[in-house]
Amino acid sequence: MQIKDKVLDVPVIQGGMGVGVSLSSLAGAVAANGACGVISSVNAGYDEQDFKSSPFKANLRALDYHIKRAKQIAAESTKKGLVAVNIMTAVSHYEESCKTAVSAGADIIISGAGLPLNLPQFTKGTDTLAAPIVSSGRAARIIMKTYKKHYDVYPDMFIIEGSMAGGHLGFGADDITQGKTQSNDEILSDVLAVIEESGADIPVFVAGGVFDGKDMAHYVNKGAAGVQIATRFIATNECDASDTFKQAVVNAKREDIRIIKSPVGMPARAINSPLLERLDAGETFTARKCNGCLTACKKDDSIPYCISRALIAAVKGDWDNGLFFAGSNADRVDRIMSVQELINEIMTDYRLNKSDI
Repeated sequence: MQIKDKVLDVPVIQGGMGVGVSLSSLAGAVAANGACGVISSVNAGYDEQDFKSSPFKANLRALDYHIKRAKQIAAESTKKGLVAVNIMTAVSHYEESCKTAVSAGADIIISGAGLPLNLPQFTKGTDTLAAPIVSSGRAARIIMKTYKKHYDVYPDMFIIEGSMAGGHLGFGADDITQGKTQSNDEILSDVLAVIEESGADIPVFVAGGVFDGKDMAHYVNKGAAGVQIATRFIATNECDASDTFKQAVVNAKREDIRIIKSPVGMPARAINSPLLERLDAGETFTARKCNGCLTACKKDDSIPYCISRALIAAVKGDWDNGLFFAGSNADRVDRIMSVQELINEIMTDYRLNKSDI
């Protein structure tokens, strides 16, 4: 498929997962197999020697490195894949992260966790595409009107993320647990209608609970250009996360997947773990030293735990102290496989279920 001047052989985006779950090893392998690999920018330098003393410098340096490395991995393949970066609007140094992504040669900046209303400021006139994440037709309309008014452009693509996704969610916790959120089908229909009103040609990818090629065919048959899948890519050989994290996904049962309240005030979906059980019991784990990773975090004693510290513990394999984000279908993942095997499985299933109408 063609997205502006970019070519994507496989209409699958590997969702960005932080901290450190999707860096260059995973994103590069995904791109090398013709899909879109995504590097998560948040605390990308968590493993750098100077991360604790200079987190800002370490993160930007690591982000630059991982984008270039992923593109090198992808360049060794004959398949046409893309390397994107997920930069949450809620991260500190959002502007600097976007500029680094563009200068390092990222094909796409994917941005959510709030409305990325100034994203074209960094992508317009460059080779990097702008891909906002939205959870409603209303959000898509606001973004399109803002981009057109202030930058005379529209988004290059949209990713719609429903309430079945892992990690932070753009819905109220009660609405999620009571099943009151819009379905992916409803959000897709609303966003496609907004795009049609404008007369623009903007591909839409569906995310949140997408598991296999059958799901992908369902959304493509309803007008989507493709899908974004995240959790299944954790359970791959090439994923940058620890084996402990990968095994946590494989071992997860339906009852282990739960909605939690993040210190940043948003609901999130994660696998039950010793850390969450201790938090349920009233324990608190505040940061000994805050690295200022998220603008929305209060950074004081009112938060029960440091999310950065917990996510880094997870990616490093600390089961007792880690926070393990995962999507609603994590319990369906039953083994670890290669990225190539996963993409081939998804695409084979997709072709069997796609309508030619």
